[in-house]
Amino acid sequence: MRLLRLVPDNTQIRFMRGRFAGLIVSALLSTLSVVLFFYPGLNLGVDFRGGISAQLRTPSALPAETIRQAVEPLGFGDVRVQQFGAPNEVLVRFDAKVPPSDAQQRLTRQLATALPGAELRGFEVVGATVSQELFRNGLMATGLALVAVLIYIWFRFDWQFGVGVVATLILDITKTVGFFAVTRLEFDLNAIAALLILIGYSVTDKVVVYDRIRENLHKHKTMPLRELIDLSINQTLGRTVATSLTVLLSILPLALIGGQVLRGFALAIIFGIIVGTSSSIFIASPILLFLGQKRLRPGVGRTVRATAREAISP
Repeated sequence: MRLLRLVPDNTQIRFMRGRFAGLIVSALLSTLSVVLFFYPGLNLGVDFRGGISAQLRTPSALPAETIRQAVEPLGFGDVRVQQFGAPNEVLVRFDAKVPPSDAQQRLTRQLATALPGAELRGFEVVGATVSQELFRNGLMATGLALVAVLIYIWFRFDWQFGVGVVATLILDITKTVGFFAVTRLEFDLNAIAALLILIGYSVTDKVVVYDRIRENLHKHKTMPLRELIDLSINQTLGRTVATSLTVLLSILPLALIGGQVLRGFALAIIFGIIVGTSSSIFIASPILLFLGQKRLRPGVGRTVRATAREAISP
C-alpha cells in the first residue's frame, strides 16, 4: 500500500515561508478577474442573455457549419452549434431577443427543407426578463452559500477561522469567474452549478486543515502558531492531495468526452479544484496566521524568543 501513497509520511515542508507570495499572487489574480468580469465581460449563455435553444437529432453526424448554414435563413440572430450527447445530436442556440410566436413551427419547416430527416428533440425560448431574473437568482444563490458557510464556520471554530474561509472562498470564486472570462466558455446555469459545487468542495478541504489546526492548538500549547500551521498542513497533506486527485479523475472524462455543453462545466470544476486546493494551503492558512497570531497564541512568540535568548546568553 505504500506504493500508492502520493505524499510521503512525516513531511516537514515549511509552507508559511511562502505566505506573502501566495497572498500577493492571489490578490493580483482576483483583481484581474474582477476587471475581466466588467471588460470584456462574460460570454453569457441563453439562460442569462435570452434567446432560443433547440436540440436537434440528425440521421448522421454533420459538421457544425452545415447545420449553421441550414438554420441561418430563419433570421433568429447569431447561431451557435454545439455537440450535445451523441455525435448526431446538437444544441443550436439563437440570440433572438424577441423571437416570433411561430418560431418552433418555422424551425421545424426549415429543418424539413434544409436537413431532411432531422428531428427537433427540444425547444426552449428564454425571454430577456426571465434571463435577468435567472442571473440575479444565480448570484443570490452564490451569495447565500457564502453567508451559510460563514455562519457554519463561525459556530464550529473561532471567528478567525470563519473570516479566513470566507475571504479565501471569495478569492477562489473570483478566479473561477476570471477563468470563464479568459477562456470565453459559456456562462450559464451550469456555470452557477459549478460555482456552488466548488464552494462546497473548497469549504470541505479547508475545514480538514482548520480542524487539524484546532486539534494541535490544544495538543501543542507552547508551539508558535506559524510552526503549528505548518505541522497541521503537513499532517493533512496526503488526504488533501488524494481527495483532489480523486475528484479530478472523476471529472476529467466529462471534460474529454462530455461534449460542448458539459465541457465548460467540467473545466470550471477542474480549475476550481486546483485553485481551491492550493488556496487551503497558501491563502486560508496565512490569513489565519495573521488574524490569530495574537489571539490564538497570545504571548507564545515572545516566550519562545525570550527562552532562546536565555539559552544563548553566558
